Order: sequence, then structure tokens, then C-alpha cells
Amino acid sequence: MAPTLLSLGHGYSARALTRLLIPQGWTVHGTTRNRDKAPGLRAAGVVPHVLPADLAGPLSEATHLLISAGPDAEGDPMLRHMRDEITAAAPRLTWVGYLSTTGVYGDHGGSWVDESTPLTPGTRRGKWRVAAEAEWQAIPDLPLHIFRLAGIYGPGRGPFAKVRAGTARRILKPGQVFSRIHVEDIARVLAASIARPSPGAIYNLCDDDPA
Repeated sequence: MAPTLLSLGHGYSARALTRLLIPQGWTVHGTTRNRDKAPGLRAAGVVPHVLPADLAGPLSEATHLLISAGPDAEGDPMLRHMRDEITAAAPRLTWVGYLSTTGVYGDHGGSWVDESTPLTPGTRRGKWRVAAEAEWQAIPDLPLHIFRLAGIYGPGRGPFAKVRAGTARRILKPGQVFSRIHVEDIARVLAASIARPSPGAIYNLCDDDPA
């Protein structure tokens, strides 16, 4: 059976991964809340599902699951609506990836962090992410991989794109550093993890040269 990815919250990083998988014969289902984005997904070879939608069919076909949808104050939105279905599917899935953020570590004053650093988020969204990670980790037999992403840049997203759009801001703070990751690097890491699953693994994804 050809591998099938169900992408929950098919955004910027998921689209980059799709560009690697579809030429290899993958089937990709992607969700969006914006009906206007469905034609673009279809043109990229993705089967679009505009939420709210019945995802029982694509979930039953999926061998792999990618979660990019962000949590809110009530927890993970996908688990809120599909927890029982995902729990039932867990034992037969080959790989599950959850895209989180390095914001779960909080402010360490410019010091290096790694995957063993305690989670001490200082923002509301960071706390939501910690709770969402725990929700996914609690599902029995789920082959979960957590990817904590730094600030994402790439085509159409980054400082130069913001300058062109007139939305750039200057941050004047002595000692301030920024941790970033290119979207194509995210896609390559996800593809490498899919090729060699390691359920339970957690990865920080960032450039090796903060600036």
C-alpha cells in the first residue's frame, strides 16, 4: 500500500514536506479552515479537507499523521474533535509528527537549551504548547515524534519579506539573539524521521548559528 499522510493544519511547513513526499508517490490529505485555500492545495497534489469536515475516511487511510494546528486555551483542537478516532487508529499508524515550538522552554537569557532542558514557558501560547504536547504523549501506542521549531523563515516569510510588506519591526535589546530555522530544513528533518521512525523522540529544530 502506498504511504498516505494526513496533515492536520496543512500550513507552511507541511506544504514544504509535501513537496518532498508527493514526487515519491505519497498520497497527502491536508486540512484547512479557509475554503479559499482548497484550490491551491489541490493544485499542489494535496487532497483538501475544509474544516469542519468528517475526517474518518482520510484517517482510516492514513499511515502517517502530521499535526501542525496550534492549540488554544482549551487544548489541542484536533484532539478535542477526534481524540477517540485518533486513539483507535494509533496502533496501526507508522509515524506521527507533532510540530511544537522552542517557546516551551521559556526565556533562558540567551543560554543554550537542548531537548533535556526543563519546560518553563513564560507565555500563554508556550503554556498551551506544553499542555498540547502532553495530550498527544498520553495517547497509548501512538508512534509520536515531537519537533520543537524555532522561528521559521523561507520564501515569502522572513525579515526581508516583512520589510517589503511594511510590517518589519526593529528590536533594540542588548544581547538579544534570535533562533531561526529554514522551512526546507524542517521538511528535510521530517522526511528523515519518516524514513527512520523513533517513537518517543523529541527534536529541537533550529539553525546552528543563532544571531
